[in-house]
Amino acid sequence: METTKPYCDYGEYLKKRFPFKVQKISINAGFTCPNRDGTIGTEGCSYCNNQTFNPSYCRPESSISDQLREGIRFFSHKYPDMKYLAYFQAYTNTYAPLDTLKQKYEEALSFPQVAGLVIGTRPDCMPEDLLDYLSGLAQTVYVQIEYGIESMSDVTLLRINRGHTVQQSIDAIRRTSERGISVGAHLILGLPGESREQILSHAGQISVLPIDILKIHQLQIVRHTAMEQEFLAHPERFRLYTPSEFAALVVDFLERLNPHIAIDRFISQSPKELLIAPDWGLKNFEFTALVNKEFERRRL
Repeated sequence: METTKPYCDYGEYLKKRFPFKVQKISINAGFTCPNRDGTIGTEGCSYCNNQTFNPSYCRPESSISDQLREGIRFFSHKYPDMKYLAYFQAYTNTYAPLDTLKQKYEEALSFPQVAGLVIGTRPDCMPEDLLDYLSGLAQTVYVQIEYGIESMSDVTLLRINRGHTVQQSIDAIRRTSERGISVGAHLILGLPGESREQILSHAGQISVLPIDILKIHQLQIVRHTAMEQEFLAHPERFRLYTPSEFAALVVDFLERLNPHIAIDRFISQSPKELLIAPDWGLKNFEFTALVNKEFERRRL
C-alpha cells in the first residue's frame, strides 16, 4: 500500500530496503565525546544531557551483547520475526581507535537477528580509514551514519558550544554519501538566537546535500546542562513552542525540504524528571498526528 503522507516517511524508506520489519535497538557502548574529554572542550554542548537519549537497558556497564539481548527480548514478544538495527546512540560512536570500533560494531553484527548498524556521531569525527571500513561493511549489511549537525548556522553552533562548523557537517555528509553509506542528520529547531526565517532557511541548505534521513527535534531545556542555567537566568532569550505552534513550524519546514529526504521523527521527549520545558507530554506518534492534521488543514 502506498503511503498517503505528504512527506517521505522513514518507515517507508526502510520497507524499500528490507523484506522484513526492522526495529532500532539503542546501545550505549561506553564512548565519550571530544567536546567533553578535552580534545575540543570539556563542557559539552550547552543543551546536552546524554541521559535523555537512552532507554533503561542502555547501560555502558552492560556489554553490547547484553544490551541487544534485552532490547530484542522487549520487542520480540510483539513481532517474533522482526530483525534489528543496532543503534549506537549515546555520545560519539566513531570516537575511538579503529580496532576498538571494529570490535564493537562486529559484536553487534554477530547477532543473527541484527540486520545492520545505525551509528550516531559528530561530523568532525569521521576519519577516512573508518569510512573505508564502513564502506566495506555497507556492501553486505545496512549501514547508516547519523550526524548531529543541529544547525546550519555557525553563529548558533558557537553559541551552543557545539565545537564544529557548518562546513565540517557538509564535508562529512558528502564524504559519507560518496562511499555508498546511508546518511542521516539531526536538526534542533528553535535554538536560541534563531528566527523563524533562519530556522526555515536550514531546510533549503540541507536539501542540496546527499542526506537520506532527517530527525527533527524541538528545543528542550534539560536539567544539569549549561542551557538550563542560561534559561533560568534569561528566559526571554528562548522561544519555546506549543505543540500546535511547533507542528505549524514543522510543516513550513517540510514544505521547503527536499521531498526525497525521509523523516525519522519530529520530536524528542526527555524523561520527565530531567525536563524543564517545554513539557508537552506527547509521544512521537501523537505529534505526528498534529503534523498530518496541519497538512490537511492547509489543503482545505
